[in-house]
Parts: sequence; structure tokens; C-alpha cells
Amino acid sequence: MHCRVATRQDIRDMHRIRMAVKENVLNTLVLTEDDYIPEIEETGRGWVIEEQKKIVAFGVANKQTSSIWALFVEPSSEGQGFGQCLLNQMIDWLWEQGITRIHLSSEPGTRAEQFYLKAGWIGKELDQHGDRQFELTR
Repeated sequence: MHCRVATRQDIRDMHRIRMAVKENVLNTLVLTEDDYIPEIEETGRGWVIEEQKKIVAFGVANKQTSSIWALFVEPSSEGQGFGQCLLNQMIDWLWEQGITRIHLSSEPGTRAEQFYLKAGWIGKELDQHGDRQFELTR
């Protein structure tokens, strides 16, 4: 497993993975490849995991909103610890930025919801789109 900072050249693969997921499918927003640029270059930072020179997972943390903007693993690569590795990387980076409370949202009733709860995140109320809000405090 090779984890590295994401660049613009990775966006096509990141978006491919985002569109391939079986849970947390986008249904309230249209996301384009251009939407990733400010997230990894201006308001935050992204990371990708490569296996045999192929991107199989990615995560993006946003320091302006103190949040995890994205964390997705290619369906055929799930269960190998990539999500936990990326989550740890993003949390550590946000702590380094001076953030003390991190937020994210995920569809309720999914494996992702259980993943975050198991990782110590506190489940909060549902947002206006019906997603569960989560919070992690340093």
C-alpha cells in the first residue's frame, strides 16, 4: 500500500471511485471533477492509496470547514484497511492545522456509519439531506 498526497492528476481516478461506491451514493448533489480542485488545493488536502500503481482509495480533509469532505474506497478493494489509513492521515493533518473538532456526514444504516462509530466518532442528528452527522473532538 502506498499512501500519498493527491494531485490534480489524480482527480479522474478519485471521481471514478466516488461514482462507483454502493453506499453513500450521490443523490442530492451533482459532483464534477472540477469540484475536487479547490478541495485538494485551496481549502484542504487530499490523499490517495495506490496498489500496483492504481488508485484504489482516496480521502479529502477540509480545514476551512473542519471536516472530512470525502473518504471512499473502490468496492473491489474494501476491507483491506485503506479507509482507516486515510482517515488517520486526515485526522492527523487536521489536528496539525489546529482544528480541535472535526465533522463529517454519512448515510445512516451503512457500513460507513458503523466504521465511524467504531473509530470513536460521535453520531449526531440527521442533516437536511437525511445524512447522519458525526463529530470527533481532540
